[in-house]
Amino acid sequence: MSRQFTLAGLLRLRQIQQDEAATGLARARSRSSSVRARETSARRQLAATDGDIVSSASLRAVAASRSASHSMLADLQNLARVAETDEATARGEFIAARTRSVGLEKLEARHQAEVNTAELRAEQSALDEISSTIWHRDEQQVRS
Repeated sequence: MSRQFTLAGLLRLRQIQQDEAATGLARARSRSSSVRARETSARRQLAATDGDIVSSASLRAVAASRSASHSMLADLQNLARVAETDEATARGEFIAARTRSVGLEKLEARHQAEVNTAELRAEQSALDEISSTIWHRDEQQVRS
């Protein structure tokens, strides 16, 4: 039996692809988390604008500020949706890459188990041969 796993190169490639997919997923999760944090912060800031309105100018300023905040919040919500879609895509790519690796990893484990079994058989055979030789030698010495 061949000692080296014949698909080792392909397995390394699949593991590299899996690592790249994991990196992409981590990046997508980070972006998604960052956008959600910014959205939460914008919501808090929007809810906290309870200033006293003392003139029509301050009313217009508050209205303009709230309008800009609502617009910014809508943009952040759109960014959050895009980030969630990117994260879902990256998760799918990672799962696909992991699936491709797992089959080869199982084949490699089975191959390694078979190699170990063959080595143990060979070692047991050698031990049996040695003990048989010693037994026959001892038996001949006893007869002589």
